[in-house]
Amino acid sequence: MTMFGSLPVPNVQDLANKELKEVPDRYVRREAESEHVAFEMSDHIPVIDLQKLLHHDPCISSHEMAKFHMACKDWGFFQLIDHGVDEELMSRMMSNAEEFFNLPLEEKKAYAQLPQSFQGYGQAFVMSNDQKLEWSDMLSLRTLPVYQRNIRFWPKKPPSFSETLDKYAFAMEKITFCLLSLIAKNLGVEPKKLISIFEDGVQATRMNYYPPCPQPDKVLGLSAHSDASIITLLIQNNDLPGLQIKINGKWVPIKPISGAFIVNIGDAIEIMSNGLYKSVEHRAVIHPDRARISIAGFQDPRSGVLIEPLQELLERENVAAKYKAVNFDEYLRQYFSAKLDGKTMLDLVKVEKNENNRGLDIKYT
Repeated sequence: MTMFGSLPVPNVQDLANKELKEVPDRYVRREAESEHVAFEMSDHIPVIDLQKLLHHDPCISSHEMAKFHMACKDWGFFQLIDHGVDEELMSRMMSNAEEFFNLPLEEKKAYAQLPQSFQGYGQAFVMSNDQKLEWSDMLSLRTLPVYQRNIRFWPKKPPSFSETLDKYAFAMEKITFCLLSLIAKNLGVEPKKLISIFEDGVQATRMNYYPPCPQPDKVLGLSAHSDASIITLLIQNNDLPGLQIKINGKWVPIKPISGAFIVNIGDAIEIMSNGLYKSVEHRAVIHPDRARISIAGFQDPRSGVLIEPLQELLERENVAAKYKAVNFDEYLRQYFSAKLDGKTMLDLVKVEKNENNRGLDIKYT
């Protein structure tokens, strides 16, 4: 099993509760103050209706499939509605996460991350003692396959946490299989070839707590990055527009739709689609007086699988591969062994980038 590690850092929720007037210097981020935010683009975020994608009327399904293709190609991102997951389950999952984060700090520390493990309560991507820190705490758990769960990190409070997360994990997996089949159809490849990479795949669920901050424009809740995953499914606890995606060099705030999943394409799909579908760079910003909680489900390929542009796609389009084949376990190990920094990891597996740049020690096949 691939192991990851992060240096321990102070608890941000505890720090925020001390009613600071100024943010400690290690959390101050110059990019948070200077980068342009395109609020006017928020209304153009794609909204995809899963029931329309699956509709028996070809006129309805083909129109929605075209919207879906555009969302994956031009945005790498969309909000998914009418997805069939019980909203009561989603609400219960969010309230369970909120109850956990509201526990006393000493109780939460019982689930603290151990060295060389991403699972547990703490932080990720902290590689040095002088690195700038993020204004957030997180609880990260491997949720699928079941035999890879480490129950030592699953909170016993609230009592319904484990049962709720179990049901929620399988609901996310079901949506992922459905979306992958539809992605394959839009790419013109055999669905089994794409789905087989995900069968028996790994799912990690990360719960993020973003405390309010007296100087929100000086901090970031989560640094700019793309996800290594195939697909990421996210929900959050309120209507705060804390998530931003980068489109054409501009940060676009997301206005959450009640009951919707926020979905983004990950690096694995960008590689397999040979760059036709884009993994989206995104970040989280902070509110001055309201906390925000989000739950992200990362759907990854099964252990040991080779990720590379789909041969069927290359042959049909008569194009060369833009990405080198890479063992996903190794890609993920390198991804979690560096601080978050845009799409630099994905750049390192691009063919043209590696001709003159050795990059990280990624093992290609």
